[in-house]
Amino acid sequence: MKEIRYFYDPLLSGNLPEEEAKHVVRVLRMKEGDRINLMDGCGNFYEAEITMAANHRCLYKILEKCEQTKAWNGEIHLAVAPTKLNDRIEWMAEKATEIGWDRLSFLNCQFSERRTIKPDRIEKIVISATKQSHKAWVPQVDEMTLFNDFVKLHGLPEGSADDGIQRFICHCYEGEKEHLKNVLQKDRKSIVLIGPEGDFSVNEVTLAQKYGFKPVTLGTSRLRTETAALVAVHLMQLAKS
Repeated sequence: MKEIRYFYDPLLSGNLPEEEAKHVVRVLRMKEGDRINLMDGCGNFYEAEITMAANHRCLYKILEKCEQTKAWNGEIHLAVAPTKLNDRIEWMAEKATEIGWDRLSFLNCQFSERRTIKPDRIEKIVISATKQSHKAWVPQVDEMTLFNDFVKLHGLPEGSADDGIQRFICHCYEGEKEHLKNVLQKDRKSIVLIGPEGDFSVNEVTLAQKYGFKPVTLGTSRLRTETAALVAVHLMQLAKS
């Protein structure tokens, strides 16, 4: 059975983006009249026919639209402090996309090993993994955000009414913590915070709790940042599927 290959064109302009067009024309040697499969990253697949293929350009016309149903409920949002080595967080982003998630945010924490990130590069990796794993939705990739700013923006201040969002923070300090798998709810949006190798600071944990982020554990093993992030995404995916 021939593998289906998807090409990403969020604008559906009838003119493939340059990188996708190069692959169609130069690598696959496709020509006018050939059929291609497209995705818009917003939940739809398309069957299209090439109307012109030359040099770095590939024009097409859409023949059929196929709306997809997301394989999980609610929303899966991970916020993580990037690792010192880029390749580790890039690997995590790729594998988490294969599993399935909705949004990735990067946190600049007190003990962060890396304070800059290239979201454009991460986004390219995420798009590639989305196509490879035949997902219809491309996850949102955010810029780096100061931890305090993120918590205040996405948190729920004490005394506020329930807004239907589950918020969790994973840390290694002593204290009463439930396992993430036991508190996730299927139909609600979930946000999970994963800290750097040196963990969140005490002040960061305190602030997060003040804004509605409940402390949770991922088990008894001490995990690297990228491993903890992937475990959290997998648990959210299982709970919401």
